[in-house]
Amino acid sequence: MTTSANPSAKNSTWQALTAHRAELGDHHLNALFAADPARATRMQAEACGLFLDYSKNRVTADTLALMFQLAREAGLSERTTAMFDGARINTTERRAVLHTALRRPAGTSLTVDGQDLMTDILAVRERIRRFSEQVRVGSWLGYSGRPITDVVNIGIGGSDLGPLMVCEALKPYAHPGLRMHFVSNVDGVQIDDVLNTVNPQTTLFIVASKTFTTQETLTNAHTARSWLIDRAGDEAAVARHFVAVSTNAEAVSRFGIDTANMFGFWDWVGGRYSLWSAIGLPVVLQIGADRFDELLAGAHAMDEHFRTAPLERNLPAIMALLGIWNIDFLDAPTHVIAPYHQRLHRLPAYLQQLDMESNGKSVKLDGTPVGCHTSPVIWGEPGINGQHAYFQMLHQGTRFAPVDFIGVMERPAHLGHHHRVAFANMVAQAEALMRGKSATEVAAEMRAAGVVEERIDTLIPHRVFPGNRPSNTLLLERLDPFGLGTLIALYEHRTFVQGVVWGVNSFDQWGVELGKQLAARVLDDLAVATDANPHDASTAALIERYRQHTRQVAD
Repeated sequence: MTTSANPSAKNSTWQALTAHRAELGDHHLNALFAADPARATRMQAEACGLFLDYSKNRVTADTLALMFQLAREAGLSERTTAMFDGARINTTERRAVLHTALRRPAGTSLTVDGQDLMTDILAVRERIRRFSEQVRVGSWLGYSGRPITDVVNIGIGGSDLGPLMVCEALKPYAHPGLRMHFVSNVDGVQIDDVLNTVNPQTTLFIVASKTFTTQETLTNAHTARSWLIDRAGDEAAVARHFVAVSTNAEAVSRFGIDTANMFGFWDWVGGRYSLWSAIGLPVVLQIGADRFDELLAGAHAMDEHFRTAPLERNLPAIMALLGIWNIDFLDAPTHVIAPYHQRLHRLPAYLQQLDMESNGKSVKLDGTPVGCHTSPVIWGEPGINGQHAYFQMLHQGTRFAPVDFIGVMERPAHLGHHHRVAFANMVAQAEALMRGKSATEVAAEMRAAGVVEERIDTLIPHRVFPGNRPSNTLLLERLDPFGLGTLIALYEHRTFVQGVVWGVNSFDQWGVELGKQLAARVLDDLAVATDANPHDASTAALIERYRQHTRQVAD
């Protein structure tokens, strides 16, 4: 697969972009800024309290014009309308894609297949509001008559990453009497650590699984259930300490959860787009229903911007198309998320699932090969930490990685100097990636420091920075529920736009199924003396090694 491969052999715009890339060559960002004093002003966009500076990308006005044309030819406008209207754009699962409906405000309607979806959405939202208020004011009591002090969310994938990321980001708005815990890993360490921390009399468990069959989630949930019953001495305690976010009422009831405390959602809610649904129950418990409504309002504001703004001023579209340029024409295999705010430390992990599970595809909607690179590897950590870790590679490595620098403008009332230092570092790193440092500059610096000429000649190759490495700088006015909602929705729509241009289905995830199927077979074989299922030699040897270890421990 080559980076200039054409998703459509007849797509003249893709061909024009390939030719344009060859003409642009390795033209340095420094030269682009020098040639156009207004570049920074022209290459910025703003909406919903978010400001985007994309001038440090290796693009010209011609590049952008061609990319916008590519999006139009891919039918972005039509696909966007289809998504918002509830068409079944997830064709492999024959489902609509309506996470945007979940954040529509009360008083609006959305009719799909003759049914107003907002009636059901608002009904679930109101049930969550009532339940969360009982917990938050202390009127929901555990089996011993004590109010809840700890909430443990048991889920995996979108049922964990989204609520966890939001709860971490919005800790300043948290209820002072509730502690939030998240369990997703099935290795036993995480659930054991949490259970050793909480009190069974005052702990509420949320089991988040649409089908209530997810192996990892149910394994952890049954461990928590047994732990509670052992300490309460009565299975009836389960109904006071467990609630479910699911659609499988029968399985929920068998578990011992009162289905009156089951909060449902719909098949048109994909896991990685689900935090706006009942999956967001931990968030509502932490920050309250009113604040959760503000989160929804921020996302809805971005929905409206994305749906109505021209491409040239459309934040998600601009970021998506720049990403395609970097991936398919500049050959960037990865993309870095570098938030310069500690409360956004889980954002890179959240965006990993959003992007790579959505667009990590090699075939188009019609089943034919996609013909170009799709989703990059998404990675990152808070930027300040990254400066002392992976930024070495970003500045002087053999492969470049575009970076999204994410900053928050509002500074704390105290410790304002800390905020200023962090912001200065963020801006400086973006500048350094762009500018680089030439051999002449390196030599002049060392001579000014009194380094001898022989040593200067030796060190120059090690201290030169090539620069010309692209980045976006994205600024939030403040990290509050509304602002976080806009930021998350921005990246959702960015992912959607890229999927449309590449022609892939961004809303299925068949790639996760094979591992699940094989895990079930391996699990069966680990418990018996000989394999009941066929395996390759390596897998069979690993299974047998596990059996041997188990026998040795037993002996």
